Amino acid sequence: MDLLIVDDEPLARARLRRLVEELADFDVVAEAADGEAAMAAIEEHDPAVVLLDVRMPGEDGIAVAKRIAQLDHAPAIIFCTAYDEYALDAFGTDAVGYLLKPVQQADLQKVLDKAVKLNRLQLEAMKEAPVKHSGRQHISAKTRRGVELISLVDVRFFIADQKYVTVHHLAGETLIDDTLKDLEEEFSGRFIRVHRNSLVAIEYIEAMERSTDGHFKLRLTGLDTKPVVSRRHVPQLKELLSKL
Repeated sequence: MDLLIVDDEPLARARLRRLVEELADFDVVAEAADGEAAMAAIEEHDPAVVLLDVRMPGEDGIAVAKRIAQLDHAPAIIFCTAYDEYALDAFGTDAVGYLLKPVQQADLQKVLDKAVKLNRLQLEAMKEAPVKHSGRQHISAKTRRGVELISLVDVRFFIADQKYVTVHHLAGETLIDDTLKDLEEEFSGRFIRVHRNSLVAIEYIEAMERSTDGHFKLRLTGLDTKPVVSRRHVPQLKELLSKL
């Protein structure tokens, strides 16, 4: 599982990184010193877990956690703090757990194991979710020429960037008004999430390839652009490809 460490103190981040690196199956993919850097890192790396300090100058960890919770397909949050559990409950956040500073190895292992179990339960729920086939066969987009209809059979993937979603199709790229979450629900069984910010048409997946920088990407029929697969979605994609 990929982790993001958010703490304004460099020494605290370094200590957490060392503790994580001693554990099997966990990798720190990025660090951030404040809320804005944390949101940018989540957008870029799509971590499964965020280790989040509560006390930070400017926007504190509680405010950052609430911003993260509003994200589509948000990562799990684990607070690193001097507060006790009851104080955290009063903040009304949906954190997986908390770690008291100074963080101890055994406590870190325990709370990360909990995050792993929750992640597996989410994957199982996705597998068992009913497949829905929408009657909509076109995606509509408002352009300077009016309303453009893009045939669903030409769509290869959707990608979100901040508030906008772009559909990549055989004729190019087009901005649309739909949200990624709504598209995922509507076209369940036809498109699969491969990153926090992207959905890919299952029937046009040709292969999952590892690039020279170690990232996984998908090769799609009829398209040169290869969407990135975040590591939290690699197991699900491998299982899907084994069945296709």
